[in-house]
Amino acid sequence: MRRRDAAPTKENMEACLVAVDFSPEESLRYSRNVLLQEVGWPGQQKLRGGKVLVVGAGGIGSASLFYLAAAGVGHLGIVDGDAVELSNLQRQILHRVQDLSRRKVDSARDSLENLNPHCRVRTYDLRLKAANIQEVLSGYDVVLDASDNFPTRFQVSDCCWLTKIPLVSAAVAEFSGQLLVVDPKRESPCYRCLLPELPGESFPHRPLGILGAVAGVMGCLQAVEAIKLLLGRGSHLTQQLLAYDALRCRFQVMARSKQADCPLCGSQP
Repeated sequence: MRRRDAAPTKENMEACLVAVDFSPEESLRYSRNVLLQEVGWPGQQKLRGGKVLVVGAGGIGSASLFYLAAAGVGHLGIVDGDAVELSNLQRQILHRVQDLSRRKVDSARDSLENLNPHCRVRTYDLRLKAANIQEVLSGYDVVLDASDNFPTRFQVSDCCWLTKIPLVSAAVAEFSGQLLVVDPKRESPCYRCLLPELPGESFPHRPLGILGAVAGVMGCLQAVEAIKLLLGRGSHLTQQLLAYDALRCRFQVMARSKQADCPLCGSQP
């Protein structure tokens, strides 16, 4: 007996209509993305319309930017006020020897456009300050903090909370890394619930060694969380802190909770 084909569902028809909206080149480029049930063509369209700002085009930002561009995130912003130095090339894989002395945002933009010309890259060759940060962050769906200093981290986290933009924050030092997500719309603990104030004089301010691959691991994880947020799937790390110990090859997940006396999101901010 001949088997009859199943009638097309509304979801299948919608997926086909979305697929038509992509060029043959894009369809082939993103073919492994759309095979994922959690993505499909509707999810790929969300990624194409997504706007992600990455603060820092260094070791962490290099990996996160590369994978966001590769995944097809349509609008990427890059904030960095430095030039490429030889010591950067050990971990900052967006940049090449021929980029030495170039502005990092320019080098990063060229690398991303060479990888995926469908991505629109906007650059901000500056240091974030109270006077400019809200204007820079405005209009983005997700912000990734890949910076290398606490003053910038606090400014970014505070501004994201006050403007209701989800934040994915990653940090590395030596052989370890940390990752957390703050989504103000879901009332998750903010960054200051974990670290209320800038570290004092006891915190070592000298440059620390970093294994480049560890920065890459954290940047990749950061990109994964950002993609999940753009797809509307949320993140378990809005209530947790992920710690990575490369020497022991161990991941540890620790609970985070809102603090009533938090200076940013507490009862009397």
